[in-house]
Amino acid sequence: MEHMKGVSTLTLSDSELFEQARKTLYSAVIGDVLDLLGRPHQFLPPQIQPLRTDFVVCGRAMTVLEADDPAGENGDRCNPTLSRPFGLMLRALDDLKKDEVYICSGASPTYALWGELMSQCARNRGAAGAVVNGWSRDTRGILALNFPCFSYGRYAQDQRPRGKVIDFRCSLRIGAVEVRPGDVLFGDLDGVVVVPKEMEAEVFAQALQKASGERQVFTAIKGGMGAQEAWDTYGIL
Repeated sequence: MEHMKGVSTLTLSDSELFEQARKTLYSAVIGDVLDLLGRPHQFLPPQIQPLRTDFVVCGRAMTVLEADDPAGENGDRCNPTLSRPFGLMLRALDDLKKDEVYICSGASPTYALWGELMSQCARNRGAAGAVVNGWSRDTRGILALNFPCFSYGRYAQDQRPRGKVIDFRCSLRIGAVEVRPGDVLFGDLDGVVVVPKEMEAEVFAQALQKASGERQVFTAIKGGMGAQEAWDTYGIL
């Protein structure tokens, strides 16, 4: 097992592990490890990008299912969930826990799924960030809060008359990836990768080891070592 400053990843709390991952790791090396462990389809679709290139998110998935609302803002008066403004979105926000990531999918990409007030609500609860399979808005406010948000980009059209949250803490399918409550999400400017919770100890241990090896290879190549020699020496490129 790889150690971080002499401490096994198995002995770290979530907060400690996620903080170390944010400082040390990057999505590419985590994805490489998942490939080697037989999980080659763990990246979310590439259009999901950080609102700012230095944003990094790492935390446990708090999954949220959104759906378009054909009835509009008034909703379905016969359905208690759909009759509420935003459906279950407000409850989902209030249910966020420390180090969780609000990850939402299911709606058509025609309106924003995240904004400034949601970011402040999430921050108040210690959430690590937000990842939405769609647009975000209130960009200046989110950036001012320094709250990691990953989305398709900036688009101000409101979700209230167009969509509702219909479930949360449920399994999601985003592109080729199944995201379950409690899986670990890691995102940076190269994308968002999903680490299944039953594999997290092995994935993070190997990712830390590989990242350390890549730094050694970089130093060797910078010093003049050729690509083939670097591969033969380190098995990393």
